[in-house]
Amino acid sequence: MDLATARSFFPGTRDRVFLDAACVSLLPVQAEEALRRLGRELLSCPARDASAHHIALDRTAEEPRRQAARLIGARPEDIALVESTTQGLQAVAAAVPLRRGDKVLVGDTEFLGLAVPWVGRQGAEGFHIEVVPSRGGRLLADDFARALDRHTRLILLSSVQWSSGFRADLAAISDLARRHGVVLVVDAIQQLGAIGLDVGHTPVDFLVCGGHKWLNAPVGRGFLYADPERVGRLPPPAWGYLNVVEPPEGWAEYFATPAIPAVRPYAFTPTARRFEAGGTANYPGNVALGATLALINDLGIGAIEKYILGLTDLLTDRLRSAGMTVVSPAERPARSGIVTFTLGQGPARDRAALQHLLDRGILISLRYTAGVGGLRVSVHFFNNEDDVRQLAEAVTRII
Repeated sequence: MDLATARSFFPGTRDRVFLDAACVSLLPVQAEEALRRLGRELLSCPARDASAHHIALDRTAEEPRRQAARLIGARPEDIALVESTTQGLQAVAAAVPLRRGDKVLVGDTEFLGLAVPWVGRQGAEGFHIEVVPSRGGRLLADDFARALDRHTRLILLSSVQWSSGFRADLAAISDLARRHGVVLVVDAIQQLGAIGLDVGHTPVDFLVCGGHKWLNAPVGRGFLYADPERVGRLPPPAWGYLNVVEPPEGWAEYFATPAIPAVRPYAFTPTARRFEAGGTANYPGNVALGATLALINDLGIGAIEKYILGLTDLLTDRLRSAGMTVVSPAERPARSGIVTFTLGQGPARDRAALQHLLDRGILISLRYTAGVGGLRVSVHFFNNEDDVRQLAEAVTRII
């Protein structure tokens, strides 16, 4: 399998120019087929009994955990499956203790979902959230270092900024957090699936990623990585029955034993699974996410990253030639699959341009935060040079 064939797996690219994976991406046929297989099993209950069927459904979590670990250079036991980035962040917020007087750092251009789980707690718990200013949409390690002091306990960071596509120097921020004993929480939803990230080479404490953007999975499933050294020092943030250590004889035998009480001491799993909800799971999300992650891993994230950055080079050149102001960084180390640009006449003109493009079947978004943003283009591995050409020509006609 190679990138030359990848577009054929995405029927949603056939009748329009889809350049909006940073919002909600397209589903590949591999995920649809996985959902169909699961649907047939749900129709028929192929196991000997419903208990065995339920246990088989629980095992659908194994493939997405394995594939997510492969994508980021982790172990499957360090991966928890979550409903969304938000649920993963909520689990981290519930697990990491903060005391009165502690400080949390977050950049001013971040997506609000990264900050909200802590904003809601700061009044009652007495910690302080300090906003780190960006420089033209760039969140720099030096600025986090200046804001960091002996009270700092947590850094919240999106590895790629949602409105500009700026990719942070995660290695420098990781080193800063490690040197000062600060917990680093990374929202990687705008990076994973497009640009490589290896937690073995760049340590983070927690990394959260919903599946519906660059991972091309349906909404409702994503994953959380937790550093095993950090997990062992934290209480379980969730208390579902599947967060406890599975009985040696297995759940089917356990549930058939008359003497089991509901209230008794329980041993909770020491792995990242303690961050999962711990009940009946999103089985369709499991099989679809497993299929899309497998596709990305089979294509190779290195090849995907090279291909995407090549398309963004072409797009940036075409937009600048047309007289557009490109908001996204020019240098590759700070780039991602997002290219944001503006016509330069204010948000109202950009909004009108967006409607013009949508009318012509060219799907992009308009995104701003903290005064940074514009027309946001998401270039993924199922796009091609013709998509870039059609967008650039349409923008040229607008002006």
